Amino acid sequence: MTDQPSYTPPRVWAWEAENGGTFASINRPISGAREEKELPVGDHPYQLYSMATPNGVKVTLMFEELLEAGFDAEYDAWLIKIGDGDQFGSGFVEINPNSKIPALVDHTGDAPLNVFESGSILMHLAEKFGAFLPKQGAARTEVMNWLFWQMGSAPFLGGGFGHFYSYAPEKMEYPIDRYAMETKRQLDVLDKVLAEREFIAGDDYSIADMAIWPWYGGLVLGRLYDAAEFLDVESYTNVVRWAKAIDARPAAYRARMVNRSWGAPEEQLPERHSASDFDRPKAA
Repeated sequence: MTDQPSYTPPRVWAWEAENGGTFASINRPISGAREEKELPVGDHPYQLYSMATPNGVKVTLMFEELLEAGFDAEYDAWLIKIGDGDQFGSGFVEINPNSKIPALVDHTGDAPLNVFESGSILMHLAEKFGAFLPKQGAARTEVMNWLFWQMGSAPFLGGGFGHFYSYAPEKMEYPIDRYAMETKRQLDVLDKVLAEREFIAGDDYSIADMAIWPWYGGLVLGRLYDAAEFLDVESYTNVVRWAKAIDARPAAYRARMVNRSWGAPEEQLPERHSASDFDRPKAA
């Protein structure tokens, strides 16, 4: 099974600041701001503070799809470097007390409106513009079913499998096996649904696809955790077909660049303030 020594939890857990692993330097068991730091504000009605992780890409995908469809959805996207702890600045915490990206401020009303949690932002924008979410009935319910499926399922993929497979200070068989099994079960759920549908919730592209694609599409396209071979993602042929179809959309190409500051320079656009930003030289 494993050579790891058994662990007996203490009666009362105590935080050890140096517990190892990626992100150990910023993880703490307390919330709230750690420094006074105002956020920049651009000229557009929508101010997005984010990073091009899967959760961040959900929202940039929505904005870029809205713009592609002709809606007046111009936005400023500011990079929040979570590895540096930008999400714990006072300005960000004021928008999202949970200190997680993405966070949005909508300035279209009488007073600024803070919107946090990626699913909430997707719903807010879908209802604001009347796009990518049916207004009523069974079709709307089906989109909501899959939106909330993603919100409940992805933590097993990211915080579970991704953490222990890629970020933990050492490889441990039990948690990797446990979360690999659950990740493959989730992929099987999607594969069986997509065998009968073009998109996640039916025949129409929706915010359910936008929520699920950055995680599970990214996984089967080989962009998450370098785990495609380990999880045998090619066996989920319907998920792969769906993921490639969305990947080919111009809005998806742009969405993956926004608030990205790593990888190939041509794939980076750390800040986005207008459509013309995609035409300018990217990060050096």
